[in-house]
Amino acid sequence: MTTERQVDVLVVGAGPAGLAAAARIALAGAGRVEVLEREQEAGGVPRYCAHGGFGTWTRPLSGAAYAGLLVEAAARAGAVVRTGVTVLDWAVAAPRRGAGNCATSHDGAAADTRRGTVLPAERLGLATVGVRGPETVTARAVVLATGAYERPRAARLIPGTRPAGIHTGGELLQAVHRYRQPIGERVVVVGAEDVSYAAAGTVRAAGAEVVAMVTDRPRAGSVRALDARLRSRVPLLTGTTVTEILGHGRLSGVRIRHRDGRTGVLACDTVVFTGDFAAEDELARRARIALAHGPYTDRPGVFAAGGLRHPGLDVRAATREGAEAGRAVLEWLVSRP
Repeated sequence: MTTERQVDVLVVGAGPAGLAAAARIALAGAGRVEVLEREQEAGGVPRYCAHGGFGTWTRPLSGAAYAGLLVEAAARAGAVVRTGVTVLDWAVAAPRRGAGNCATSHDGAAADTRRGTVLPAERLGLATVGVRGPETVTARAVVLATGAYERPRAARLIPGTRPAGIHTGGELLQAVHRYRQPIGERVVVVGAEDVSYAAAGTVRAAGAEVVAMVTDRPRAGSVRALDARLRSRVPLLTGTTVTEILGHGRLSGVRIRHRDGRTGVLACDTVVFTGDFAAEDELARRARIALAHGPYTDRPGVFAAGGLRHPGLDVRAATREGAEAGRAVLEWLVSRP
């Protein structure tokens, strides 16, 4: 049996953007603020990052420490963070300006014409499932902070066999820093973004060798690229793509093609696909919600922040976006007492 609950503001996603939004809204005394997170721990990807680069120059932090501060700030402000809860769909269609699946009943309630559910006007509903079982949670405002993900090998349309030893950057972080799993001995990192160099550092921290970093970019002249090549002695192959996965049982290598048409094989037992982020936008797409300027969307009462808006956004920028979304929600609530 599905139970129903009501809150004032519902935040979907307990990464940096979602936690920052929840903290700002709750701190302003906007009623009951609840954050839903499908994983068992709040904090998002930073909690797997053992390397530095978070916090400030005067107070440097590891990713895990930074995530811990965000979780603590949200809780101290009065927000309720619920983990292990998956949002399945909109229980009542998010109202579209001038259209949509919601009709208005004679008593001013909003009726979902698809399911027959009737809720008070001005409320949004989400169908969830967690340890309490299925629930419908309604709110006056919803913040979508569902983040982004790195495209895996399949989404990059790379042919070949399906051996063990293929990871995304996020999977690598969890394997090394959370589960303490061995990752192999010779690793190829695909990508030349900041997250790619962080992945290379994680590989070395795990005691493995970075065989090469491969990118289709014509050049990679950042400070991190120079550091990887000179200090860490990592070969950086620019203008190069991975065209095939090789090996049976365990990865034995990747076939590459250079921009000038030359081909070759890099012998390795692990390959890590980094960067090339895509938004986790299924919830927005299911209700045909379009993102607008800043934290706003084309649906009244629905806001968005972080990686959902800008896939691959760095953690501190995502935190700032979350706080900005919190400000927008507060203005919305004040305008609709």
